[in-house]
Amino acid sequence: MSAARSNASESIRPEDERLPAAKTVAYGFQHVLTMYGGIIAPPLVMGGAAGMDTAEMGVLVASCLFIGGLATILQTLGVPFFGAQLPLVQGTSFSGVATMIAILNGGGGMPAVFGAVLASGAIGIIIAPFFAKLLRFFPPVVTGVVITIIGVSLFPVTADWAMGGAGAGDSYGSLENIALAAITLLILLALSKSGVPALSRLSILLSIALGTLVAVFMGMADFSQVLTGDIFAVPTPFAFGLPVFEIGAIISMMIVILVTYTETTADMLAVAEVTGSKVDSRRIANGLRADMLSSTVAPVFNTFTQSAFAQNVGLVAITGVKSRFVVAAGGGILVVLGLLPVLGRVVASIPSPVLGGAGVVLFGSVAAAGIRTLSKAKDDNMNMLIIATSLAFGCIPMVKPDFYAEFPAWVSTIFQSSISSATIMAVLLNIIFNELNWGKKETSLRTVYKYQLAGLEDGDRLIDGKLYDSKGLEIQVISEQPGHAGDRPMPQG
Repeated sequence: MSAARSNASESIRPEDERLPAAKTVAYGFQHVLTMYGGIIAPPLVMGGAAGMDTAEMGVLVASCLFIGGLATILQTLGVPFFGAQLPLVQGTSFSGVATMIAILNGGGGMPAVFGAVLASGAIGIIIAPFFAKLLRFFPPVVTGVVITIIGVSLFPVTADWAMGGAGAGDSYGSLENIALAAITLLILLALSKSGVPALSRLSILLSIALGTLVAVFMGMADFSQVLTGDIFAVPTPFAFGLPVFEIGAIISMMIVILVTYTETTADMLAVAEVTGSKVDSRRIANGLRADMLSSTVAPVFNTFTQSAFAQNVGLVAITGVKSRFVVAAGGGILVVLGLLPVLGRVVASIPSPVLGGAGVVLFGSVAAAGIRTLSKAKDDNMNMLIIATSLAFGCIPMVKPDFYAEFPAWVSTIFQSSISSATIMAVLLNIIFNELNWGKKETSLRTVYKYQLAGLEDGDRLIDGKLYDSKGLEIQVISEQPGHAGDRPMPQG
């Protein structure tokens, strides 16, 4: 009986851990706080580009939260063929914003954008299993690069938050904003060092709450707009009209889908590395299909392509809470926020510098997980070349955002993402240097010690276990002198 119990416990996956309800909700709320700024950014940008008023943009934001919550629940809990059942938060992807704005400016308006998102998502469901078969091209040298660049690519986000964020106005970059971010960071570090497991695990949530309280005393938090607007609202299907399907727009969005595939696959591999979960091509395919199903439904409820959020992988790493049910609870909270805009306005009122202070640890943890993965790769010059080139290639869009400005639109769409740039380069270089045999010198797996070669001369050869010189004369092989056998390691192979 005890053996059976032991086998049953060993079969439980790390992500299947169940926590008490209160902790599940608290940790889930941490995930919501971590990604809230990122998930509402795309609808705010798209609404601004479309010239929408405050009420219309409110519809976009509420729809974004509502669908993001449902997508998160699907991804974490899963149904047959849909959902990776990993602790991944889903939300509106920022990678397609540039393409959608181009479609918007092409004259089709929001209906053309929604039509392209819907059609590309439906096509994405079909091709997801084929993309998942590429998992063999993601060894540690590739996944390590991808996970590292995910963390590094988020550093500008946390720096922007720390300086005040998009709504800071003249106070952007002020010492007060950066001081508030630093205070939040110090609170987080102190809670993590407290030695109390509960405080350590809730360090992100508590540091954000306490940082916000500090902001109130500093006069840097404004909750005056919380009660302005509807308390309860259900997203209305096709609030901006029925979708319009344009071939060019759909093709453009298919490129975005490939980028989304790459980023979501990277996030699944990253969270699997953090949690110690096992991920195969079938699980990757289920995760990608969930992404695409959510993306297909999203335009019906007035929002855009869905993808996994990299910053929440950092939260899993720093808290050690691996349960997918915690993230599912976060998805439920997102659904509630989508139905109760007043709660969303409370979360939106958290000062950006507070999120910036917490983001330093969150996003740094993702990069650290990537470095740990790279340590598992074979230490040779070829892998060093792959890592160096891929990381540098991935950093180009961060340090020079206009680098691809003169390239064709499809090139800019793919390579403007640091994650996609690094992933594509790492995969290609790994194929060239580690998969293909041309240009590689094949060597035997057997080894001998250097001292064994000291007595050999040119032309010496071993035949049927006997050693002969260049003239064909047999060379005597003598045993070690007494007392000398321990001076050298025994030969192997």
